[in-house]
Amino acid sequence: MIPTESITGLILAGGRATRMGGSDKGLQNFHGLPLALHTLMRLQPQVGRVMVNANRNLGAYESFGVDVWPDTLPDFAGPLAGFLTGLERCETDYLVTVPCDTPLFPTDYVARLADALEREDADIAMASAKEEDGSVRTQPVFCLLKHDLMESLVRFTHEGGRKIDKWTALHRTVEVPFDRPADDPRAFFNANTLDELRRLEGSS
Repeated sequence: MIPTESITGLILAGGRATRMGGSDKGLQNFHGLPLALHTLMRLQPQVGRVMVNANRNLGAYESFGVDVWPDTLPDFAGPLAGFLTGLERCETDYLVTVPCDTPLFPTDYVARLADALEREDADIAMASAKEEDGSVRTQPVFCLLKHDLMESLVRFTHEGGRKIDKWTALHRTVEVPFDRPADDPRAFFNANTLDELRRLEGSS
């Protein structure tokens, strides 16, 4: 197994949150605490250390007691910009990513990705989960990456690439289904609006 201390966790909180009225999504209240803090507390036991990728309100995120890094690419360039920032700042062999708006992701999330990555000798392990209609959909912002992919991502983004699936398709990627009977169907639900956030809060 990949040792926990060899994995750095990255919380992605660098988006514009346009569907949430432009409010900083990671700082929205969920059961009395900021969304991103819930994510941090859930991720911290699963990894060696945690960082946050944010592009505004850096002081608020720094108050969580972890390093906070803004995108190195300009103009809110999307999740891959966060991946790149994380890989550039990562000091371990692996980086695992989690968006700030999915506070119920599995407590064995990292272990299951790490097991699949090692078993399949892959470069990237990506989560997939059941949708309400019963289909299984990939969750591309939930990834475990080898640190040595950084040069590839630098090239891809500097050439204008922004789509996660187009970059991951360049590498050996294993999809990890979170569809066991005991898996929470809300685990990968991301709250894009305040209404969705309140509904998730009411169901958890």
